[in-house]
Amino acid sequence: MQGVQLKKHIDATLGNGNLRDAVRLPPGEDLNEWLAVNTIDFFNQVNILYGTLMEFCTPSTCPTMTAGSKFEYRWADGVQIKKPIEVSAPKYVEYLMDWIEIQLDDESIFPQKLGTPFPQNFRDVVKTIFKRLFRVYAHIYHTHFQKIVSLKEEAHLNTCFKHFTLFTCEFKLIDKAELAPLIDLIESIVTVC
Repeated sequence: MQGVQLKKHIDATLGNGNLRDAVRLPPGEDLNEWLAVNTIDFFNQVNILYGTLMEFCTPSTCPTMTAGSKFEYRWADGVQIKKPIEVSAPKYVEYLMDWIEIQLDDESIFPQKLGTPFPQNFRDVVKTIFKRLFRVYAHIYHTHFQKIVSLKEEAHLNTCFKHFTLFTCEFKLIDKAELAPLIDLIESIVTVC
């Protein structure tokens, strides 16, 4: 299956309500292709979810990118910003989404042509993307969950996060220590990650 067919498989299995089935690598499929298609999907999901909160997540309401009082995230892309800097949550998310888009558009990382090999560091890039997308979920749950409830979006947020969590656990994309801000929620979704 190539990109479009993999996307159809994702949509079909998500429709049956079994998220555990939806995250599993389909038999005979290329792992990197599966990771690539899902990375794009999760990027789009988080972008849309965060987009519903943009008017509430501002530099004045969220002067730093945090997940509760114990976790603060600083931005560095390793290219233009080499040393991690403190930025507001909306600036962090803006930097993150721009950075992910650059990765997704780079055909040497996410090849578009059939048969083009994925780079040796592909899994590392995917892991970094997922780790950083998790931080957006952690910020949303810790800082904006009441707003999500008032917007009646909590069922959607929870389903997206469950799907994200099951996928990251299935392919071991985020180190357990990184999951600490939402570990109780994660453990209610999966027993072992």
